[in-house]
Amino acid sequence: MNDLPAMNISAVERDTGLGKDTLRVWERRYGFPQPTRDDHGERVYPPEQVERLRVMKRLIDQGLRPGRLFAASAEEFAELCHACASPRRNDVGQGDPLIRQTTALVKANDVPALRQLLHQAMMRLGLQRFVIDVVAPLNDAVGDAWMSGEFEVFEEHLYTEQIKSLLRQAIGNLPAGGGTPRILLTTPPDEQHVLGLLMVEALLALDGASCISLGTQTPLADIRMAATAHHADIVALSLSAAFPGRQVGALVSQLRQMLPATVDLWVGGAGAQRATPVKGIVLLPTLQATLDALETWRQGDH
Repeated sequence: MNDLPAMNISAVERDTGLGKDTLRVWERRYGFPQPTRDDHGERVYPPEQVERLRVMKRLIDQGLRPGRLFAASAEEFAELCHACASPRRNDVGQGDPLIRQTTALVKANDVPALRQLLHQAMMRLGLQRFVIDVVAPLNDAVGDAWMSGEFEVFEEHLYTEQIKSLLRQAIGNLPAGGGTPRILLTTPPDEQHVLGLLMVEALLALDGASCISLGTQTPLADIRMAATAHHADIVALSLSAAFPGRQVGALVSQLRQMLPATVDLWVGGAGAQRATPVKGIVLLPTLQATLDALETWRQGDH
């Protein structure tokens, strides 16, 4: 950890998902983080503080309040990490041999064996069941392993890159989509997690929808222009648990107002659970909900 470079406040914001304003407020109110200053007087954050901020962001996403985390002793903080990780880890299949094998191969840094294991699982189950029954619980298990200290950051990244590569290959091997609806997929600014987007694209493309992916962090004005340029029937936005919860409602409402009334707006991912249901916006908290929404759209009068 001490060999890693310190980060400026913009880099910390990108790395942790915590906004600059939040970092400054915590510094004033709680005395943490405690950045040093560079030659220009700008905040610089040591790597060990950045690591703790990453963990805190995950705990807050699990529903814990910042004040409780700052008041906790080192032992209490470790217990909170374990308590948030353990219940779900039991639920998502630590008893599942595939999850156990995957996490073991990630820990062993055995990339060829990891690729083979995941590829064989996809071939055996088919793309839809692989995404819903394997990738989704694996994401939870790997995230929990990171929070509990079982995985290092680079190990989580290693897993994520293998899944992304596999899904992109699978999507590329599907027949060219010419069916309906035409769905524009992306994430808004400040949302850099692409895995959820790929999972949804795989399911929709497999079901015959025409998918146009813009990747991540597309400005809202560009989403509107792209929807028009591609004659999209639907704009599908992916929001992870790391997306700032306070921004969800305003962002979704703003995008809804910017899009033509003829274009549906779907909002999926863990971040969608923070959005308030309003007319003209379809919230998709689960992958199955995405498939259900696709079926509902096709049954409608379009």
